[in-house]
Amino acid sequence: MQPYSPPELAYKGAGVLKSPADFNAHINTARSRLAEARAGKWVLTVAVSEDSIAKGVRDVLATLARELERLNADYLLRTVGSGGWSWADPSVEIEGPDGPAVLYGNITPERAEALAAAVAEGRYHGEWGIGTRADEPFEGHQPLSDHPFFSRQHRVLFRDAGVVDPENIDEYIAAGGYSAFVKAITEMTPEEVIEEVSTANVRGRGGAGFPAGFKWGGGRESQAETKYVVVNSHEGEPNVYKDRRLIESCPHQLLEGIMIACYAIGAKTGYNYIGGEHFLAVDRFHIAVEQAYALGLLGDNVLGTGQSIHVRTRLGSGAYIAGEEMALLESLEGKQAKPRTKPPYPTVVGYLNRPTVLNNAETLSNVPHIINNGGAWFAGLGTERSKGTKLVTMQGRTERSGVVEVEMGMSLYDLIFNVYGGMQEGYEFAGLQTGGISAGPVTRPMLKDLLVDFESLREVGGMLGSGGFVVFDDTVDVVEFALYLTEFSRWESCGKCTPCRLGCPALVEILGRIFNGQGRPGDIELIERHSQAMVELSLCGLGVAAPAPVMGFLQYYRAEFEKRIYEQTDESVAPLTLIAAPNAATAIPDRHRLPLYGQSTPPLGVSGDD
Repeated sequence: MQPYSPPELAYKGAGVLKSPADFNAHINTARSRLAEARAGKWVLTVAVSEDSIAKGVRDVLATLARELERLNADYLLRTVGSGGWSWADPSVEIEGPDGPAVLYGNITPERAEALAAAVAEGRYHGEWGIGTRADEPFEGHQPLSDHPFFSRQHRVLFRDAGVVDPENIDEYIAAGGYSAFVKAITEMTPEEVIEEVSTANVRGRGGAGFPAGFKWGGGRESQAETKYVVVNSHEGEPNVYKDRRLIESCPHQLLEGIMIACYAIGAKTGYNYIGGEHFLAVDRFHIAVEQAYALGLLGDNVLGTGQSIHVRTRLGSGAYIAGEEMALLESLEGKQAKPRTKPPYPTVVGYLNRPTVLNNAETLSNVPHIINNGGAWFAGLGTERSKGTKLVTMQGRTERSGVVEVEMGMSLYDLIFNVYGGMQEGYEFAGLQTGGISAGPVTRPMLKDLLVDFESLREVGGMLGSGGFVVFDDTVDVVEFALYLTEFSRWESCGKCTPCRLGCPALVEILGRIFNGQGRPGDIELIERHSQAMVELSLCGLGVAAPAPVMGFLQYYRAEFEKRIYEQTDESVAPLTLIAAPNAATAIPDRHRLPLYGQSTPPLGVSGDD
């Protein structure tokens, strides 16, 4: 990415905003300038994200720029973040001077040349279209609202994803951005802000599902001159990437949520703790912060209201345990990421021993919408106990992959077989791993009765967690899959408490010998005893959750383990394995054997989540 320089569009004649009236005037100025920049031109929008970069979007972008210039087309070429449709990347959206936008998918440099030629001729291309943003079919392209990937989604957080340029604060403001922050600091007391968040009953989206309003209330009531807001954006499970896509696409939305949280609890400083390997998310969030300072939305005496708010970014170094809130705070202080004993909780003794409210990136991104629309509006979405929408990622042999935003309460069957298109040809559904690596699987007969919510999955040994799911098919060896998930926890255990430090390697060793055809009678019972001890005695959530996957596989696929122990056939020599791929949108099969505990192998290249 090129070094950041503020776009002329955002700052030409604007200067630093000094008052709420200046902000309101700037909204109109931003909208008129954006409209002027697009007037009479063909607008080509390219989605640039970590996944599209891996699939060659930079070559597509360079080809479009070269060909449009060579053909002397009247165009505006712009970039945005991911819209969530990883299965269609690289994608290009084209909007004519007098026509609607059409989204084209799976664009190669050769196809980009054809798209540029069509634009130069003043027409839409007829191939490779996914759909149009129009309400009616347009030149053979069906409305995106009729496409199964889009029709079942309820986009709140992803409303502007793939639409608004994440590196242009004016585009965010023109779309309504920062209006919730200005409303909060000029029209509402901190207590009223917290009341709206509490009414919304927005629960933590990082895994635990703890009510955000309760945390904020505790942070507000804590008697201290210095308080902090900390954001957990350090997701690192091998099958979860919703926060990094959210920050890549909508960094200003998260920043606005942080700013509102600071005002609500009385903090002057907020920190966003991001995984250092999420390069694009880090760059774009840095840009958002710089732009907000330059426009006067961050700093001292913001908009002349007397409020001072500062936001900083801190990078994690790849430890999965840093997703645990107390370990994250230790890392933020420059220490080794190891959990503290609770209580006291962060709202009493947090960062630098000061009261701290710590929320997940997705959780805080909901806040601007809650302030603008009201807590009752948010509470009207979802189920009785799980409110709002949820960002979900799916890996495995499904027809489609990527990030989707669905209303809480959708059935897992609809999610897999409608939104994500079901199984690829030649593969049969065998199960769904839930909760990232922190819960157990569910089977096909259960899918229609289980929902995207916090409650129903927990009743069957699963978990919504951060919304990361893996579909595994009939070619996947469930014994090895259980070993893979458990070995991840073994590598990522910080070693502070004995149950986790010794329990994870013990589980890996037992599972390893079962997988390698050396299982012993009584191994299953031994796994269950070890797991129970870890759940009851571990210091933090990593040790408590580490046995959950294998316990779930034993509950629903016990016969596969017993077969491996008692029959010990040669079929176990070369099963298919799901490899950790932090930047991939699908689980990658590869034939190899995971090592037994004690054998030499490098740590998996993954980090932590909350």
